[in-house]
Amino acid sequence: MQTTLDPQTSFEVSDKGFYGHFGGAFIPEMLYPNVEELRQNYLNIIADPAFQAEFWQLLEDYVGRPTPLFLAKRLSAHIGATIYLKREDLCHTGAHKINNTIGQILVAQRLGKKRIVAETGAGQHGVATATVCALMGLECIVYMGSIDMERQKPNVDRMRMLGATVVPATSGSQTLKDATNEAMRHWINNPVDTHYIIGSVVGPHPYPDMVARFQSVISQEVKKQLFAKTGSENPDYMVACVGGGSNAAGAFYHYLNEPSVRLVAAEAAGQGVSSGHSAATTALGKPGVLHGSRTILMQTDDGQVTEPYSISAGLDYPGIGPLHAHLFESGRGDFYAITDDEALQAGFQLSKLEGIIPALETAHALAALEKMNLNPSDVVVVCLSGRGDKDLSTYSKFL
Repeated sequence: MQTTLDPQTSFEVSDKGFYGHFGGAFIPEMLYPNVEELRQNYLNIIADPAFQAEFWQLLEDYVGRPTPLFLAKRLSAHIGATIYLKREDLCHTGAHKINNTIGQILVAQRLGKKRIVAETGAGQHGVATATVCALMGLECIVYMGSIDMERQKPNVDRMRMLGATVVPATSGSQTLKDATNEAMRHWINNPVDTHYIIGSVVGPHPYPDMVARFQSVISQEVKKQLFAKTGSENPDYMVACVGGGSNAAGAFYHYLNEPSVRLVAAEAAGQGVSSGHSAATTALGKPGVLHGSRTILMQTDDGQVTEPYSISAGLDYPGIGPLHAHLFESGRGDFYAITDDEALQAGFQLSKLEGIIPALETAHALAALEKMNLNPSDVVVVCLSGRGDKDLSTYSKFL
């Protein structure tokens, strides 16, 4: 499927931190010094050869990269197209999140920070943050919604075992949005010695760009691996789930300006887009400011953030990252709303067809395959962003 792109449309971040109309740094004055210090230094830090050498060495020896690109033959036969799975679930800690936390902990060290604060929804980013803090000997504080702590208890235990302090967020919906609010407040109150490791492509510039750069290892590897298997670097479709959207940003990154590759994002429709219990941002949202950037978010007529819902803790977020908002507005990306039931069905299906139990977040991406009207000649890569160990208590209710 060929897409005609406006040659004036850029999918790279601008100097001021915008993707089209979305992005920027809309932050309180008290947060400005923290964000500005990072903005002024992150590109030079990342470009330093010593940084790159340490980053890639850790990705190989500690994270276990490159992750495999697996031809899912039985799933392919069922869907009626050639389906490859990019196995981010095989990373150390069980998800793609570790790619970003490795990068950000190295940035934090070079900025002289001694403490790390983070937010987490499904717990995978919290675990990945606690992991790199243990590796580097830095103090770690993770904010997590009280509801998420209950439904993701194994990850809470993992974080604590790794030495992190897990702080419940008890305001609002007690989920990812509220954990992010609390983590930002903590950072404001501890500006000198603390670095905030945001887990997704959200927040004020430069976070969306920095996180996308660290996650771009996903699409960088896919291009090489797919060429080795098919003779072409480019699939017809790249598919990923999107809450904030870090795994999707990484999977899409090296294909943003390849119009022959259709970018497909799966959002969480919860109990249905119109049910009042959903996190389908592009279907329900409109432009506004959330957690420091202008993006698309679910909100009331007077601008109050609407409480999201998803069976998947990692997609239970009322907005999307500004890059994804730009992909949606420009038509570069296709966005599908996947219900809880559809995601559960896709999760059980992959388990039985390929012997791989996916995270509930990833199951939303797999469910999109059923909606895409694929042809037998199509080559599709799905970013298998995480493994389902953390979700077994939820899956077990439907066995």
